[in-house]
Amino acid sequence: MSLDATLLQQTVQTERFDLRPIRISDAGPIDMWCSDERVARMTPTIPHPLPPGTTEAFIARVTAEDRAEDVWAIDGTKVDGPEVMGLIALQRMDRNQSEIGYWIAPHFWNSGLASQAVKTLVDANPRGNDTMFASVFQDNPASARVLTNCGFEYIGDAEAFSVARNSKVQTWTYHKKLT
Repeated sequence: MSLDATLLQQTVQTERFDLRPIRISDAGPIDMWCSDERVARMTPTIPHPLPPGTTEAFIARVTAEDRAEDVWAIDGTKVDGPEVMGLIALQRMDRNQSEIGYWIAPHFWNSGLASQAVKTLVDANPRGNDTMFASVFQDNPASARVLTNCGFEYIGDAEAFSVARNSKVQTWTYHKKLT
C-alpha cells in the first residue's frame, strides 16, 4: 500500500456490487435508510428518529483526512440496483486491528448481501489488519449468522449502548484472525 492509501479508500468490486467510499451524494439514500427504525435499532450509533443534519455530519466525519473509520457504500448500480443498499465500515483499533460494522437496507435483508459484503471486505483486508472484531446485538441473530458464515469466531458477551433504544443492549462479540 502506498502512503496515499492512508488517506484514500480503495473500491472493492464484486459481480453483484461495489464497495466504494462514501460520497456527499449518498446523503439522501443514507438518510432514508437510517431513518428506518428497523435499521437504527440494530446499530449502537444511529438515533431514532434521525435528527436533521445527522447524515451530513456523518459523511463529513467519515470522509475527513483524519478519520478513524473507513466506510464503504454497498453500491448496486453495476447491476441496475440502487447506489446505497447498505454501509460497511472498518473502525481502526490499536495493534493493527479493526472493528467491522455494517447495516443493510431492509429491502435487501435475507438476500445474502450482508454475508457477501462482509466476506468481500474481509478478503480484501484494505487496512492490512491482523485481526478484525465485530459485535452484534443479541436480538439480531441474523447478523450473528453473517459473521459466523464469514469465519468469525464467538469470543464472548458484552453490552453496548444503543442510541435508538436509549438503553444498554446485550451483545455477542466475534473476531477473525487474518494473518
